[in-house]
Amino acid sequence: MQKILAPLVSSRNELKHVSTITSCAMFGALSVVLSYYTIRLTPNLKIGLGALPNELVDYLFGPVVGPLFGGAMDIIKFMLNPDGGFMPGFTFNAMLAAFIYGMFLYQKPLSLKRMLAAKLIVVVLCNMLLGTLWLSMLNGKAWIALFPARAVKNLIQWPVDSLLFFMVAKALEQAGAFRIIGKHGPAHKR
Repeated sequence: MQKILAPLVSSRNELKHVSTITSCAMFGALSVVLSYYTIRLTPNLKIGLGALPNELVDYLFGPVVGPLFGGAMDIIKFMLNPDGGFMPGFTFNAMLAAFIYGMFLYQKPLSLKRMLAAKLIVVVLCNMLLGTLWLSMLNGKAWIALFPARAVKNLIQWPVDSLLFFMVAKALEQAGAFRIIGKHGPAHKR
């Protein structure tokens, strides 16, 4: 039980640091900018890089800060660039994905294997199952009609997104970018 609660308590304590709030603001701005460069394949399928800053927040600040950031960013991005109707389910997905990433990545050594595992759970649970449900409810189309294309897209994108996050996070870590915001290496405890 302690192994489950420790990252939650530590992540909650991250909210006490001004550097956490300012870093989240910077990652939020980056997320908004990157979300404008999304490629829409069909009305229900799109590919973009807007989630990368969110995943970095989850890695750096954990399973409490991450969901707060993810939920806020989902709402902010929708207000800045409305794309169809607002569905609270997508906000829930953003928060759930952030929680999963935070539990897998926060205060742990960065590894591609760990990222692949976290991303697979997010892809299956949040994107393929729940995301398809929210789109079905929003568009009035049958879940089973939307699922195959979304499953193929997500399963193809899963290793690509995992590798992209791993390479970006490793490069930022090696460049010393995490030290600037008070994070020092994989354990990055304050």
